[in-house]
Amino acid sequence: MSGNHQLLTDTLAAAKAEGRAALIAYLPAGFPTVDGGIEAIEAVFDGGADVVEVGLPHSDPVLDGPVIQTADDIALRGGVKIADVMRTVRETHRATGKPVLVMTYWNPIDRYGVERFTAELAEAGGAGCILPDLPVQESALWREHAEKHGLATVFVVAPSSKDERLAEITAVGSGFVYAASLMGVTGTRESVGAQAEELVRRTRGTGSGLPVCVGLGVSNATQAAEVAGFADGVIVGSAFVKRMLDAPDHASGIAAVRELAGLLAKGVRGRA
Repeated sequence: MSGNHQLLTDTLAAAKAEGRAALIAYLPAGFPTVDGGIEAIEAVFDGGADVVEVGLPHSDPVLDGPVIQTADDIALRGGVKIADVMRTVRETHRATGKPVLVMTYWNPIDRYGVERFTAELAEAGGAGCILPDLPVQESALWREHAEKHGLATVFVVAPSSKDERLAEITAVGSGFVYAASLMGVTGTRESVGAQAEELVRRTRGTGSGLPVCVGLGVSNATQAAEVAGFADGVIVGSAFVKRMLDAPDHASGIAAVRELAGLLAKGVRGRA
């Protein structure tokens, strides 16, 4: 069975055709429970997200800040497994028909088996993977299996990435490029910063034609509108997780993430 790389490509192209950036949301699988996480992702789609990244909870993150680490810890203590991540992808894609990616560090895939992971993700209807710690020069095995199964391979670039590195990444990446707006870990910020716009410009300058989506720091509609002014997609994670963590009960958390998605959806349309 083939994955939904093409659905991701078409979704980003449709947003561009509407003259706006896409809204890409992130929530970890298994948070606060597997069923609760599925419900939260469906609520985010219902609120207006175009794409969702499902986080594979990991005990030793290098990109995730304290908010997402807290959610990951809750999921891991709850016993979340890769099978639960696949179920989350399957059920949310089936319910919405929208592209669902997995964001994961490399070690869990390496231990699980690249062929097994890509085959199961494709069978679940996944659109691809974001792999923040897989060096592009060591990615050939992953890309071979991802391409075979119709999955996108999204690499992360940072303001420190040299132009030759950007060219190397965009030459082999697919789906989109994840541009980290600043040096550091995930989390909400007061401002996203000029570094992000310059990074988008340099990444587009490689001529690959891949959409460039910006994450790290976006937490409200005003910031989303700002980033939408120069990026193809706006990625929001910690703000959704924080809404869930701060809610007095699960139902309130679901309502809060649906509401935030609606506000951000207005932001990427320039109506913040």
